[in-house]
Amino acid sequence: MWNETNTLFPVFLKLDNKQVLIIGGGNIALEKVTALLNNCPDVKIKLVAPKVLDSILEIAQYTRNLVIHQREFVEDDFSNVQIAISATGIRDLSKKIKLVAEKRGVLINVADTPDLCDFYLGSIVTKGDLKIAISTNGKSPTLAKRLREYLQQYITDDILVSINSLNRLRDKLKGDFSFKVKKLNEATEILLSKEEAN
Repeated sequence: MWNETNTLFPVFLKLDNKQVLIIGGGNIALEKVTALLNNCPDVKIKLVAPKVLDSILEIAQYTRNLVIHQREFVEDDFSNVQIAISATGIRDLSKKIKLVAEKRGVLINVADTPDLCDFYLGSIVTKGDLKIAISTNGKSPTLAKRLREYLQQYITDDILVSINSLNRLRDKLKGDFSFKVKKLNEATEILLSKEEAN
């Protein structure tokens, strides 16, 4: 039953000083712009599309980080870009964009087209400093979304107090790495026991 495995390597990117290219101006692009800005308000986004939703144009009015070019995509759009997202919904165009990304050494996500993706955008649960990304290996974004909703509801805001307490404890601990890990494991075990008791 468990012959298959998800071989994706999860990472959390610091996008503060990165340039992200989004190609497309419809609902998928809106979803990606919103997700990027919600997770990292300082991310710099260049969006290229001949037609752009009014809601995206409105976002651009309130943030300097979103620059819109209302025209067709050209290869030079990949200049100074570290990450790209194709949100065109047109497979042939997305294939062309993927080839340009490969040539330029830029990682790309092609929305709703797992076979053209270098990476997937998981469903994100955020509670303060706690962030959980959920992946179904591109097979069921709907299930990932439902799991996100479940976790968002059932992980209480008390977790923020726990994170801050553990951070203070980690800063105070003296000793080698093994000692610190042991003490932090003991502390988290106590926290988990309290949660289970409630």
